[in-house]
This record gives sequence, structure tokens and C-alpha cells, in this order.
Amino acid sequence: MSEGVKIIALNRKARHDYSVDESYECGIVLMGTEIKSFRDGKISFPDAWAEVTEGEVWLRSLRISENPFSSVFNHDPDRKKKLLLNKDEIKRITRKVDEKGYTLIPLSFYFKNGRVKVELGLCKGKKAYDKRADIRERDIKREVSREFRQKLG
Repeated sequence: MSEGVKIIALNRKARHDYSVDESYECGIVLMGTEIKSFRDGKISFPDAWAEVTEGEVWLRSLRISENPFSSVFNHDPDRKKKLLLNKDEIKRITRKVDEKGYTLIPLSFYFKNGRVKVELGLCKGKKAYDKRADIRERDIKREVSREFRQKLG
């Protein structure tokens, strides 16, 4: 991430449960009260996913809490949100999602130059043994770095 970027939320569980093949940066269509909730960090997306319908990408199961200071013009917290991508990217994503096992998962939400962006990952589910192998690799790296620090100190 570069200048002008402020991370709102990361989906750490997605990188544990899925292997990310490609990632796309896309905009999201929001209402004014939803922007205020994003600024406060009042979003929840533990099982959020995206789908392609009729040439448009929609984000599902993203919960944006209502703003307590807004009036009767508040938004529906559970409505589906439209994601903004190029037509070529949507075609490429559609071809991949039609293959067996691929799904679209939001990896992170962030502000970039004042606009809310979503990092959307084209993911394939991991098996249990893949997760164990990742944990084993992480433990080995941690152990090596710990020994290296002890030798220096």
C-alpha cells in the first residue's frame, strides 16, 4: 500500500482458510451514512463473499452498522453492495469463478485518497492438511528468527 492509504479492516481468516490466486482493487457503491460507519470502523465481514450476476459484481454478507447520529434516512445494514470493476476484469473473474472451487472473498477494506476500496481475492479453499503445512512453516520461520536473534544478542 502506498501514500494516502488508511486500512480500515483486514480479513485475516480468509488468508488462513483460502489460498489467494489473484487480487483486485475495486471501488464500492455506498450511501452517505455507510461512509460514516466505515470511517468509525463499524463493519463486520467474517463470512462475506462476492458474486457475479448479469455482468456486475455484488458483495454479500458485509454488515455496516447503522450510524446512531443519522436521522430516519439511515441505511439497511445487510443490503448487498455493488463493486466497481472494469468489464475486462469482470469477464476474467467470471471465467475463473465458473471453474470448480474458486470464490470471491474480500481481503481488506481501506481508504485510498478519500475513497473506500476493497481488495477482492480470487480464492480457492484450502484443505486441512494445507492449513497444517502453513502453520508448520510459520513455526519453523519463527524458530529460526528466534535462534538468529539469540546468536546476535
